[in-house]
Amino acid sequence: MEYKIIRAGKALEPFISFFWELRGSQSKAELERVYPDGCSGILINIGSKCMTDNGSLSMDSGKTYVVGAMNSFKDSIIETDTHLLGACLKPAAFSNFYCYDPQSALSNNTVEFEKSKSFDIDRVIADPFNYFECFFNDRMKSSYNPLQPVINDIDAAKGNMGIRELSQKHCTTVRQLERNFKKYIGLSPKEYSNIIRFQNALNIVRNSDHNRSLSDIAFECGYYDHAHLTNEIKRYTGFSPSLL
Repeated sequence: MEYKIIRAGKALEPFISFFWELRGSQSKAELERVYPDGCSGILINIGSKCMTDNGSLSMDSGKTYVVGAMNSFKDSIIETDTHLLGACLKPAAFSNFYCYDPQSALSNNTVEFEKSKSFDIDRVIADPFNYFECFFNDRMKSSYNPLQPVINDIDAAKGNMGIRELSQKHCTTVRQLERNFKKYIGLSPKEYSNIIRFQNALNIVRNSDHNRSLSDIAFECGYYDHAHLTNEIKRYTGFSPSLL
């Protein structure tokens, strides 16, 4: 399969991680497995029907879908005539463009958008990434993200910051923090923190020398031991570390 990433323009950088395009291989169907990263997304299918959500949803050609934040991996079947385009939104950025409350209703799901909120397929086909820039700039309702300071702290700590510590630092309660995370991200603060910690560990595992032990990586990333790290990687990817 062919996967292309285009960075959003400066005005959209705080809200959109990147735009992307995915085309199927010319020779055979392939399995695409996506791991949790705390982000939601919006995509349009301009190819043939595409099976996603671990086989539970078939995305129709010409339709736009919103993909909620995940706390487990998600498989899609990329056929030879699959052609998808979309935007990966930064955590809690969905509300900057749409009113859909709460995000927890979308967690781990891919949901068809109503036509009034969907991408224009003709403009996507003609010039997708310039169209996405215009679309999201025009749709922006607000640049305010009430969770951004908390997200920044979790990201800086690579997921190793207690929820009570976070709530105290940001002058709120654990319960209110839970509500806001469910509303704006779709995950609990603990789930989000665990995903950020996992993503950090995944990056280290993939880029480490083979002589480095899983125990060393586990302790660096805040896990109890190598078994804890292995279990978390299996939970989020479906694979053991040696298969990544």
